Amino acid sequence: MKVTTRREFLGGMAAFGALGASGCAGLMSGSGSARLPERGEVLIRNAYVMTMDSSVGDLPDADVHVRQGAIVAVGRNIQAGGAQVIEGRGMIVLPGFVETHWHMWNTLLRSMSGDKREHGYFPTAAALGKIYLPEDMYQGTRLSAAEALNGGITFVHDWCHNIRGPEFADANLRALREAGIRGRFSYGAPQAHPAGETIDLADLERKQVDWRSYSNEGLLSLGLAWRGAFNDPKSMVPNDAARREFAAARKLALPISIHVSNARARAGQIATLAKENLLARDVQCIHAIWVTPEEVRALASAGTPVSFSPYTELRIGFGFPQTGEFLAAGVTVGLSVDTTALSGNADMFAIMKAIQNIENGRSENEFKLPARRVLELATIEGARSMGVDDRVGSLKAGKRADLIMVNTREVNLGVFSEPAHMLVEAAQPSNVDTVMVDGRILKRRGRLTAVDVEQVVSEASSALSGVRKRAGWW
Repeated sequence: MKVTTRREFLGGMAAFGALGASGCAGLMSGSGSARLPERGEVLIRNAYVMTMDSSVGDLPDADVHVRQGAIVAVGRNIQAGGAQVIEGRGMIVLPGFVETHWHMWNTLLRSMSGDKREHGYFPTAAALGKIYLPEDMYQGTRLSAAEALNGGITFVHDWCHNIRGPEFADANLRALREAGIRGRFSYGAPQAHPAGETIDLADLERKQVDWRSYSNEGLLSLGLAWRGAFNDPKSMVPNDAARREFAAARKLALPISIHVSNARARAGQIATLAKENLLARDVQCIHAIWVTPEEVRALASAGTPVSFSPYTELRIGFGFPQTGEFLAAGVTVGLSVDTTALSGNADMFAIMKAIQNIENGRSENEFKLPARRVLELATIEGARSMGVDDRVGSLKAGKRADLIMVNTREVNLGVFSEPAHMLVEAAQPSNVDTVMVDGRILKRRGRLTAVDVEQVVSEASSALSGVRKRAGWW
């Protein structure tokens, strides 16, 4: 199995940078990736269609017509002469899952958070993150994107907090482009970055000015992964460097995302952000575990969305997300992977089940958080939290064709009962038969179409071995 050399990697990066938006559309991807499929005309017939559009609802025995990346029609007995027909009997068709916060470079460190303080997530990420080369960023992000698509995630929020130079950001972006996935790339500080220093604001501005050459025909957008109060562990208030980063993002009209109130010691951070007038619709708050009712109301008043990562929040000991309180207040909620160094995998079905079970357990109420409401968090509400609900998150004529087909004839499903409950409580990534992003079929009959999985895994494993060897981490 051929492993990408540093020379080959850098050569690919140079070619990537020189192509621009139109040239990259037909780019033969690097090792482990195939050419992205063309967008064509597809008619999915006779499926159980969950539109996640409240004005339409579910449509049994229905069709979805897609042409050149857009949804043309959703309904019954659609006629589309010349379209590729995909039989949907026994399948649930629904929007692709929207993931709202993921440190994708971390996936090389899958399940490496150990059982002692010195081997916990934060020490491990900091120690090994400093050793990463750009190609390690690429390999981790490419592995993440492949896992995302395999499990029905069609939108990712790549919260990249290990950008050690412009080439590190380029590496992540190259992996996202090659995968053909939709998402936001949030530009962050490297691991162990000095609290008094800003990120590379000049490169952030260069990326924004030249974003057409990175956006993969509009599939990708740019944001700021803001350290905020986390920038200075001795203070609850953002320091000067953090304020300059925030101001730079505002100048560039970039959305902003921040980890906040994830631990008991960080309680009160949302109140500080509200007092400093730093909350807004385009400022996403991640975790928000230790919050007061007043802080929840402040988020609702500002229109600020939140992102919950139930598996990592439990695994690391942050606490329990207060999903019910946020939803009752009208706060927009999205779901996220966070990091597979803690969660182990990127299974959105499991994340949905966890968020439902935590809320029902907290409230001692079997019916507190209905399965269909949870499914909304993973689709249309997640899209709303990322500001892309006008394009994706529901199946509606005119929206982009990001959708998945779930095979209900597998042994862990087996019978067709109540579809929302089946998806939240019983389904798993292996049940995802077909994945479409912007009209491109990226998984079909259970196999990824644009990824050599064996090679991607082999090269990621080789990259991790190199990181561990350079770090002396065995």
